[in-house]
Amino acid sequence: MSTITFRLGGYQKPASIHTRACRHFGDVLQREAGDALRFEFVPDVLALGHKSGELPGMVERGALSACYLSSLRFATWVPELGLFDLPFLFPDRTAAYRVLDGRLGQSLRDKTRRDSPFRLLAYWDNGFRHFSNRVRPIRSPADCRGLRIRIQMSELQAESLRLLGMEPILEDIKIFVEQIGSDRFDGQDNPLTNIVNFGMHRHHRHITLSGHVYGVACLMANRAQYESWPAPVQRAVDIAAAEATDLQRRLAAAEDEDQLARLDPAQNAVVRLSAAEHLAFAEAVRPVTARYRKDYAETFFALLD
Repeated sequence: MSTITFRLGGYQKPASIHTRACRHFGDVLQREAGDALRFEFVPDVLALGHKSGELPGMVERGALSACYLSSLRFATWVPELGLFDLPFLFPDRTAAYRVLDGRLGQSLRDKTRRDSPFRLLAYWDNGFRHFSNRVRPIRSPADCRGLRIRIQMSELQAESLRLLGMEPILEDIKIFVEQIGSDRFDGQDNPLTNIVNFGMHRHHRHITLSGHVYGVACLMANRAQYESWPAPVQRAVDIAAAEATDLQRRLAAAEDEDQLARLDPAQNAVVRLSAAEHLAFAEAVRPVTARYRKDYAETFFALLD
């Protein structure tokens, strides 16, 4: 039997928790599959000239066996995956993991396998998203007005931020990082790990710990490839995904405080919202969640709790 090549792609730097989890995935996969498989890792497709948004297509075509990427990038096939971008959906990581590892998470795995060219191997922690900008501190929705802010390619997120008075610009992170110093953007939103690892904090003095969206990243494999592999190899992939997910989530839980400690108070002013200030943001964007709750009452929200 010929050796199977498993090629995993990502888009982040060596210190990223995603990159570290991918390397652990490869170690476990090689351990479990032995000589039946050769693992290859492409850690940063941005450095090769690709956009992060090209990763699903690379997996679909078979150029990669798997990738990790924000759940919203797979909403074309499974619309409910985009709903994780709803604002203030989870109060903390414990609540998020309970949902991802429960009925809703399994339902979306099944739907992905049924309706797309992918197999959803795992849900990774993409962090709570926070605002950073170069203009002013953000403590209230009123402070958001008129700010041109880069966001992910999510119209759902854009709806929420328009309610805050922001001017969202949907752009791939590759282009944003290249243009961060230009007048096109005043700010952006990202988890702290990306704010620091992509160097955004060097351009944006003001960082607000808004936690307005909890990001879900999907570890997605090419379904046809997976189903063509012998059962022992499939089992090795599943074990590797589970062990990598355990590590990735543990790293994510510790990451926020680690990254905050790396910020220089002389260069960055960090705003920690009070409970009342946080509630003001949640109330301002509540109409977005209400509208999607009506449209996805049974397929998403009925399984959310």
